[in-house]
Amino acid sequence: MKRIGLLSDTHGFIHPEIPRIFASCDEIWHAGDFGSLEVMQELSSIKPLRGVHGNIDGQDIRQIYPRFLRFRCEDADVLITHIGGYPDRYTPEVRPIIESGPPDLFISGHSHILKVMPDNRNQLLHINPGAAGKSGFHQVITMVRFSIDGQRVKDLEVVEFQRP
Repeated sequence: MKRIGLLSDTHGFIHPEIPRIFASCDEIWHAGDFGSLEVMQELSSIKPLRGVHGNIDGQDIRQIYPRFLRFRCEDADVLITHIGGYPDRYTPEVRPIIESGPPDLFISGHSHILKVMPDNRNQLLHINPGAAGKSGFHQVITMVRFSIDGQRVKDLEVVEFQRP
């Protein structure tokens, strides 16, 4: 079993509680829009970091993190991208990937809107952790913690903070 800390859209900001919030996690996953190399470096100093670049990330981050990341965690097939949509509204780039071989867990960011929703047609779980930064229209900083046990996502928790 692995414990995951998931966030997105930091836009160059690391909330001071992130080290404490993710201390119990085995890995941190970032769904794009890091905003700076410093965010990437700070997160990777807490726990092993996986991520994708977002639309605001420069070439320095794009050279390190891909647009799409697909991997196995435990027995779960995971797909992460920054701009991907959500069930019944996937982006044109994501739709054929999901339809040709759906992952067990599809993660995207970009919208700054926290969503955890099943896609019953494609038999997957979609998570958008919302926005962990202080740039954008959102009023609450959100991130997610969960466990992957075999192929199952369980013990999902939403972590919220008021924007500074």
